[in-house]
Amino acid sequence: MPSLKEIKNRIASVQSTRKITSAMKMVASSKLHHAQQMIENMLPYENLLESILKSFLAADVDARGALVESREVKKVSLIVFASNSSLCGGFNANVLKMMQHTVEDYQAKGIEVSIYPVGRKVAEKVAKLGIKSEGNFNTLADKPNSADCVKIGQELAEKYVKGETDKVDIIYHHFKSAGSQILTKKVLYPIDIEEAMNYDHTRDLTHQLATGDAAEYLEQQGGHKALDGTHSASKAKPLNDNFIVEPDMQTVLNALVPRYVNLMIYTALLDSNASEHAARMVAMQTATDNADELLRILNLQYNKSRQQAITNELLDIVGGSVNN
Repeated sequence: MPSLKEIKNRIASVQSTRKITSAMKMVASSKLHHAQQMIENMLPYENLLESILKSFLAADVDARGALVESREVKKVSLIVFASNSSLCGGFNANVLKMMQHTVEDYQAKGIEVSIYPVGRKVAEKVAKLGIKSEGNFNTLADKPNSADCVKIGQELAEKYVKGETDKVDIIYHHFKSAGSQILTKKVLYPIDIEEAMNYDHTRDLTHQLATGDAAEYLEQQGGHKALDGTHSASKAKPLNDNFIVEPDMQTVLNALVPRYVNLMIYTALLDSNASEHAARMVAMQTATDNADELLRILNLQYNKSRQQAITNELLDIVGGSVNN
């Protein structure tokens, strides 16, 4: 049985750790709020661009004419989003696991794979596996930047047109709520606009509840409504015949589609960033709760040991007096 001094030292150690995890939870909560704000600021642009594209598609425009046709896949590029730091639960592990399985599946088919690693954890894993890396994008994981996402999108578009890559996939966590981040894999090229716009838009950007159960409970009670990315549930209507599109609808669509692909990359980056902070907040909250439980057990053990020591001392005193 440990001595009183050992128990006391362990209590002090756990209390110190608890202060750190509690502080990290508050920092992650603050960063999550900023990440949610960035997603909210991006939604109006996404909304309008998607509305325009849906209007073109509703007007029976050949969307495939605006895209490079799919072909036999010999080379694949992956954009993988993770974080630069750890202590965020299974956030990075899940992304790296999906990336490794995807790479193994492609390599088993004799397909060459290259990766755009966004985040230090992905870059380290790519180097460890000996996979070709297309650059260093670690700064994007901490400081999301739309301009850099546009550069990545333009580079991939050029490679696809030149035949340097035959397919582009993107792996990231879709931010659904503070308690739910969904690991997602999507195809960027060859892109199917209708399928690309038919992904899960639901996001809760108004709450920072640490558990999915709490979010579900509040939603059932009517006090918690997930934001739908301000997307309208109504179907898009064809363009009015009174409008004249210059130079023609196909040329405009050719210009809009690359913008939408760039937006998909930027959206994935923002989702991944928010998911990282949410996962870290939940992990630190869990660590703090575990520290509280451990402190309770240690304090109980300390009090029992102290009571036992006092009882033994009293018995010694009483025994000595009886002998005298």
